[in-house]
Amino acid sequence: MKIFVIDRDTLSTQLIRSKLEAMGHTLEEEIIKSNALERLEKEQFDTIFFDPAPLNNARPIVLGIRRAVRNYPYIILMSQDLDQEDAIRSGANDILAKPLDAAKLDGIIRNSERMIRLIRRIGDENEDFPSAGGVISKSAFNQLFLSSLDRADRYGERSFLVFIGIKNYKELVEMDGPHAASYAAAKLSQYLVRLRRQSDIIAQTGKSEYCLMLQRPQYETEPMEAANRFAEALGQFNDIATSDNSTVDIHVTLIDIPIGTKHVEHIIKYDKQGAVRVQG
Repeated sequence: MKIFVIDRDTLSTQLIRSKLEAMGHTLEEEIIKSNALERLEKEQFDTIFFDPAPLNNARPIVLGIRRAVRNYPYIILMSQDLDQEDAIRSGANDILAKPLDAAKLDGIIRNSERMIRLIRRIGDENEDFPSAGGVISKSAFNQLFLSSLDRADRYGERSFLVFIGIKNYKELVEMDGPHAASYAAAKLSQYLVRLRRQSDIIAQTGKSEYCLMLQRPQYETEPMEAANRFAEALGQFNDIATSDNSTVDIHVTLIDIPIGTKHVEHIIKYDKQGAVRVQG
């Protein structure tokens, strides 16, 4: 990734540079916020670190960054006074507390990479999947996804995505043929339509992947409960596999928006005899 650090604290910048360049990322830095905004109008970065000090309110700077850029960068506040809730409310994606912790930096960069990949993949217009049987198209889902990012930026709202798909789809195509792999994906789609609640939004986001969007959850554990509920319910089905040669591995993964944290991943394994094994 291309990373931009806006901070007068040279020690923090040196730590970030040494850690992230060793991981293969490129890094640019700027100590003056006004100069940084001018650069952001001309250059594109994937991830931006900045310390809002001496300001107590980071919102004006985040808003300035969002207005200056043409893409959607992952914005990380660095502060010893603010917390994650303050960061989300300001329109940033996450916060890295000062003094910086190298392990926490690793986790935040993984979240940033996950979000950047997700934005690119969902927004890729080269491949779409039509709406059918209660499942909306990928292009329609992208508009909802962009809306969730916008609401996170404007109002500090968090959304959650439950991705459900066949983890070993390519392997199934190679071992059992395209028909068997497509059959497994079609059966999964049928199951999800049966399992969803009337208010659930489900989209097809890949050849063998579907996504449930949870907006404005009523309570903190609701997204986790939803992911666990789908994994448990999918574990009751046993007619996805069509071959004695291979298993069908279905993943249920919960992603937090706009932070990008992967909270849970269940793996459900099906074989021709109907045996089911759940991991996660």
